[in-house]
Amino acid sequence: MKKRKVLFLCTNNSVRSQMAEGILRHFGNELYEVFSAGTKPTELSRYAVEVMKEIGIDISNQESKSVDVFLDKHFDYVVTLCNSAKEECPLFFNGKPSKKIKTI
Repeated sequence: MKKRKVLFLCTNNSVRSQMAEGILRHFGNELYEVFSAGTKPTELSRYAVEVMKEIGIDISNQESKSVDVFLDKHFDYVVTLCNSAKEECPLFFNGKPSKKIKTI
């Protein structure tokens, strides 16, 4: 069975998207290939690492990445985790990015 590709997007790719990536990778590794990115990436939050450790999931090796590194990739699902990312992320058609858009 081919794994579905999932991209979680938020602004900084430091907390929410990193946690979502870790959770889906932990519980859905057999079914999903999981990635996360940000429209303005910073660095992985130590608080996110600590909270995830409390539920037995280690995300300490994950890194904050720009959505731009995924522009040539196909995804089955692209999930935005904040309005800012939704407004600033590339528009994906059939899992492939087409261009940057700004919601008015």
